[in-house]
Amino acid sequence: MNVIDLFSGGGGLTEGFLRQGFNTVAHVEMDTHACSTLRTRLFYHILKENKIDDYYAYLNEEITLGQLFEDNCEILNLPASSIINQEIDSDSEKNIIKQIKELIAIQDISHIDGIIGGPPCQAYSCAGRGRAYENMKKDPRNYLYKHYLSFLKEFNPDFFVFENVPGMLSAKTDIEIFPDFERNVKKLGYNIDYELLYANKFKVLQKRKRLIIIGHKDSKNYFDFSFDKKNNFEVWDVLNDLPKLNPGEGNDSPVAYTNKISRYLKETNIRTKRDIVINHAARNHNANDREIYRLVIKAWNNNHQRIKYDELPKELTTHKNKKSFLDRFKIVAGDLPYSHTIMAHLSKDGHYFIHPDIGQARSITVREAARLQSFPDNYKFEGPRTSQFKQVGNAVPPLMAESIAEKIKNNV
Repeated sequence: MNVIDLFSGGGGLTEGFLRQGFNTVAHVEMDTHACSTLRTRLFYHILKENKIDDYYAYLNEEITLGQLFEDNCEILNLPASSIINQEIDSDSEKNIIKQIKELIAIQDISHIDGIIGGPPCQAYSCAGRGRAYENMKKDPRNYLYKHYLSFLKEFNPDFFVFENVPGMLSAKTDIEIFPDFERNVKKLGYNIDYELLYANKFKVLQKRKRLIIIGHKDSKNYFDFSFDKKNNFEVWDVLNDLPKLNPGEGNDSPVAYTNKISRYLKETNIRTKRDIVINHAARNHNANDREIYRLVIKAWNNNHQRIKYDELPKELTTHKNKKSFLDRFKIVAGDLPYSHTIMAHLSKDGHYFIHPDIGQARSITVREAARLQSFPDNYKFEGPRTSQFKQVGNAVPPLMAESIAEKIKNNV
């Protein structure tokens, strides 16, 4: 089944569909570093059958990405060219559609089966709602769904998957966003089913809540959202085998695991026998923040207590605002079956994502965040660390995406 992936990010949704045998004809993403990550991952999927040694040679820094491509250019050229690094807006829409049609022609594809993706969600989030109405109204991100509609109209796929934050259901500017989206997809001939889904129902060790909208042409068909994969694990199961780091230690380069593979990592294929640790670098923290981290960790480990900012010793508080966002320092609780939601805000600071080990007293790394999102260890995030955190935080968890893709393959 052939799909177009819009607003691809670092490829979390794509990953799930690739695992289920879908052919991603084209990917459209505005962020250059996310495109690099996506390109590397597409190389993995192409090489995994017969030339996986070459891919791991790159992960182990035995060859460069350029050498990997040069040595396998005949089979990697198409996936590389399938990534369109452009922002979707009124000026670029027609050109992007033209490029996708060229990719369809190159692959001799007669029909696009599906379109997947979800536009950036910041405008529909609680933080986005906090801005003045006029600023919300002028924010072009609020209207990116209209471009999604244009692609549906142009390519007329049998189904689509639209992913976003729950806030889209109630978001409004001069119009109510979701009702307008629903009216327009019905005009294009689609019936929709939608649900608010928690990632932990897909064996992801994170309680991430997302809106999933499935569109299909069959009026008698409906999408069954009954997902509930049993989870008998806890957050420590994704952290315990990774090297311990002090603030400022580690880097993107490969290092060895420090413990045996946990049952969770094995069952989910997050870690395999061939894998190594990459993207595992701790950001620097000042002494004041580390002292706060220790207090937060101790309070949770001893009493399962979350410390609010206004409860900290006065000598440790540096922010004047002590009336809002009081849980700005938050532990990723190791003894719970899931963490709180991993967000792109990780790129700015790690205070909201403190590692549960008091001996390390730091925020989580890109690899730790990626594991909580269910990305496998052989999924390499490209670009600077700030971008890597954004890519992870904005992604659909691959285990969640794979379950949705599997059900679509079998039922839509």
